[in-house]
Amino acid sequence: MLEPNGPLPPEIYRRRRVLAIVVAVVVLALVIWAVLAFTSGDDPETEPTASETTMSETTTTAPDGAGVEAGAETGSGVAGSGGSSGDAGSSGENDADSSASSSTSGAAESGPGAGTTPASASTAPGQCSDQSLAVRVTAGEPNYQVGTEPEFTIVITNIGTAACERDLGAGLQQVLVYTLDGNNRVWANTDCFPDSTADLRSLAPGDQAAFTVQWSGTTSEPGCEAPREPVGPGAYTVVGQLGGLRSSPEPFNVTA
Repeated sequence: MLEPNGPLPPEIYRRRRVLAIVVAVVVLALVIWAVLAFTSGDDPETEPTASETTMSETTTTAPDGAGVEAGAETGSGVAGSGGSSGDAGSSGENDADSSASSSTSGAAESGPGAGTTPASASTAPGQCSDQSLAVRVTAGEPNYQVGTEPEFTIVITNIGTAACERDLGAGLQQVLVYTLDGNNRVWANTDCFPDSTADLRSLAPGDQAAFTVQWSGTTSEPGCEAPREPVGPGAYTVVGQLGGLRSSPEPFNVTA
């Protein structure tokens, strides 16, 4: 029975039997592998535990009120109320031949567009705070010829609702000149002539104190160590400062 019978040569039948046996073995091996894989998938030891599949979440809550900036004092009066100007005086500060102010405020000398120093700017205890004062500076004329001495007026007004005192000494006042774009600082009255004389003024609401400062029309730097050169024709701005309080820039021209 093992010998193949048929019209074909015996080798053909033997090859077919071998091929059928190989296919049967392969199919049997695949069935056994599938059964083993299925049964091993149900093993409880391979299931991940609940703690391994749970992700922890941490939430950070910022404290209430964080990042709130201190604002300017509210309820202050309006500047330019027409209050008395009996405290106004002239300091007569000519930076060429008379004593001028020195800077004791330590404020940064930035461009005329810089804002005022925050409420934390130091003032002597019991004196008017920066928030209760306003500073304005004006040029005596819109145009000055080269070689003349421009005159500026700095006015300090109590815009608060209560009377207070403030040291308005020359050493605490600054008048600064910049180029029109504000990028170059040209001169300040405190550069070359230090003056620490105190001038304590009592200002009722609306009261003003005015001071005049003359500029020789030359450049200067803090400490007055650099050579002073006459400024040329052009557009400039002047800024007034009292301690940490700074005015808006006021433009003027120097003409040929």
